[in-house]
Amino acid sequence: MEDLSLHILDVVENSIRARASRIEVTLEEKKTDNFLCLLIIDDGSGMDEETIKLVTSPFYSSKEGKYFGFGVSLLKQAALETEGEFEIDSNKGVGTKIKAVFKKDHPDMKPIGDIMLTIQVLRLSHPDIDFFYNFKSDSE
Repeated sequence: MEDLSLHILDVVENSIRARASRIEVTLEEKKTDNFLCLLIIDDGSGMDEETIKLVTSPFYSSKEGKYFGFGVSLLKQAALETEGEFEIDSNKGVGTKIKAVFKKDHPDMKPIGDIMLTIQVLRLSHPDIDFFYNFKSDSE
C-alpha cells in the first residue's frame, strides 16, 4: 500500500465486516517525540486470542474462501519498518482497537495520503455506520 490512508481504508473495511456500528480513526502527531500514532477503534464483533495472533499473518483471512489477508499484516509491517510499534487489543463481542506507531523521520515512513477523502468515501459508502475522525498534534 502506498500511503496510510489506504491502510486505514483496508482496516476499516475489516471493522465493517465485523458489523461495527461505530468506528473511530485517530491520528496523533507528536512532533517533539518524532512519531505518528494511528488508532482505529470499533465496536464490532471483536476477536478471540487465537484470532488476534493469526490476524497479523498474511496467510490468514476471516473472509469465506480467502486464504490471504494482507491488510493488518501490511499495516504492522509499515509501522515496524519505521522502528515503530504495533498492537491489537480485542475482545469477542466488544470490539477491536488497532494501534500503529510510526517514526516520522524514518526513510521508510509512508506518506499519510488523503485521509479526509478516505473518511468521506467510507461515510458515503456506509451511511448506517458512525465514523469519527480525530487529528491531534502537539504543534496546535
